[in-house]
Amino acid sequence: MFERAQTTIEVMVYAAVFLHEQMPDWNDLLRAKAVAGCRVRILIGDPDSQAVRLRGEEEKFGHGIESRCRLARLHYAPVLGVEGIDVAQHATTLYNSVYRADGELFANTHVYGANAYSNPVFHLRRREEQGMFDAYAASFEAVWSTAEPIRE
Repeated sequence: MFERAQTTIEVMVYAAVFLHEQMPDWNDLLRAKAVAGCRVRILIGDPDSQAVRLRGEEEKFGHGIESRCRLARLHYAPVLGVEGIDVAQHATTLYNSVYRADGELFANTHVYGANAYSNPVFHLRRREEQGMFDAYAASFEAVWSTAEPIRE
């Protein structure tokens, strides 16, 4: 999905370190897409925020999520400052994670007390205005508006 993106790549998560672990060339892909004119925006959780701490408690994962947020920040360090790529951290409660490429997205819902990897994922395509796709895209924009950019 991300390889096909031409205009937009957006990721809204707490950490999603699996992107770097399962795709060692993830940063290279983001860099290449940005060079080709694709707008790349990445939102990761602020490890010092109450929302991240609470999620760790609810999932009985302790400080694991906080440390994964810190690890995600380290993973994205090589693309900080690359034109066309913006990485920011947020302190919001996430009810879902969003992975978007142009008019297609995956919404990973968050079920109370369960880790993200064990929760349902919806694959959505934008077919009409004001549908489910637009609702998830709007949630990304709402969180982006509260986020703090991460600088080099």
